[in-house]
Amino acid sequence: MDILSHFVNQVNDLLWNQLLIYLLCGVGIYYTIALGFVQVRYFKASITSLFGNISLFGKRADKRGMSSFQAVTTAIAGQVGTGNLAGPSTAILAGGPGAIFWMWVSSFLGMATIYAEAILAQKYRTQDKEGQVVGGPAYYIEQGLHCKWLAVLFALLIILALGFIGNMVQSNSIASAFYGSLSIPLWVSGLIVAALTAFVIIGGIGSIASFTEKIVPIKAVLYFAGTFVILVYNYEWIIPAFKIIFVAAFNPQAVLGGGIGIAIQEAMRFGIARGLFSNEAGMGSTPHAHALAKVENEEQQGLIAMMGVFVVAVIVTITALAIITSGLSMWDAGGQQAASFMSVYQGLQGIELTQMAYSWVFGRFGSIFISFALLCFAFTTIIGWYYYGEMNIRYLFNNKKAVRIYQCIVVIFIFCASLIKVDVVWNMADMFNGLMVLPNLTALILLSPVVIRLTRAIKKRSPVDKEAKR
Repeated sequence: MDILSHFVNQVNDLLWNQLLIYLLCGVGIYYTIALGFVQVRYFKASITSLFGNISLFGKRADKRGMSSFQAVTTAIAGQVGTGNLAGPSTAILAGGPGAIFWMWVSSFLGMATIYAEAILAQKYRTQDKEGQVVGGPAYYIEQGLHCKWLAVLFALLIILALGFIGNMVQSNSIASAFYGSLSIPLWVSGLIVAALTAFVIIGGIGSIASFTEKIVPIKAVLYFAGTFVILVYNYEWIIPAFKIIFVAAFNPQAVLGGGIGIAIQEAMRFGIARGLFSNEAGMGSTPHAHALAKVENEEQQGLIAMMGVFVVAVIVTITALAIITSGLSMWDAGGQQAASFMSVYQGLQGIELTQMAYSWVFGRFGSIFISFALLCFAFTTIIGWYYYGEMNIRYLFNNKKAVRIYQCIVVIFIFCASLIKVDVVWNMADMFNGLMVLPNLTALILLSPVVIRLTRAIKKRSPVDKEAKR
């Protein structure tokens, strides 16, 4: 086990701390420039596309696809998980408050990348032998690049990364959180999550889309409301928190003191890495949902896909502000004895920082609130990631029997994961997540002329430009 753990850690260091940061940012910069800063020019149109289609009770999805709003909520279900609660705290611990600025940068670039992913998913979507609309990176890799082996490799990696290992991590996070806050036995939480998952996924795309269109907006509103209370309580520290984020992004020692030892490179590395992991732009996961959207042209889904990354960035921001303002408030309440407010985070890890921020305002209820937030975030992620895996099961086997077998395995894994320690599983999830990015980025780079051509062609006949100029 030690040998496996060492190997996985080495691969993750190469992927996430070196290779993928440059590749994902590079692709984001390329598409930002090539598409004329699409995330800026069409930001208003993107918001209109999202909020103009909100419906908690839309038409049930079928074999022909789902509504544009259902597609983006299914995508956000996969994007907004434990990483959005633990991601900011992890970035702050490792790279200081300045890491949040670089998370914003990765989100800005990711909006252009995910726009391209959604367009390609729409362009190369097709139907399986049962008449079900299907799409995603495996399909645009095979049809666009005519590279079957690379498409198969991607399909296998995402099934492992998200459908199996990733969902084990989410299930374990839920069980651990409720054991810590309410002393609920791990197996009870695991059984409940497994049963709920089976209930949702057994109904297919119709059940999944109906679930995500309701729960995603509700969980976002509830989390925003809880965090808003914290920010109101810590209102006097909001402006200092923003100042700390910007100053620490370029001069960490001016904020943290020389003893902390965080450099600009560390703030950039951890901020960008956690940002990319949180919004999933370029990873090849969300195109599976966007491929099924019923839209008039590819650009429409590209615009609404950008809002998925923006929503994630907002959640990351309010979580970070809750953590930093609470930290400043506790530091001030302690008489400012320590050299840096970062001292209040000493001994805490990951999600514990988020729980600290809520507990400072809400007391013990804060920890319980985060547990329930984690349940909502992680469970919707399980549903989203399950579906991404199903799309690739359909790609590889193209029959309903394989989907049923996959469903059974996922439910069993979800239950078993609640009972085990998953340190190595967490790292393996990161590794397979990183590996699946490589085939997708290859396609994004080589198929960029298709994205640019479609965007320019659609722009000539689309009202989007007119709306953007108003």
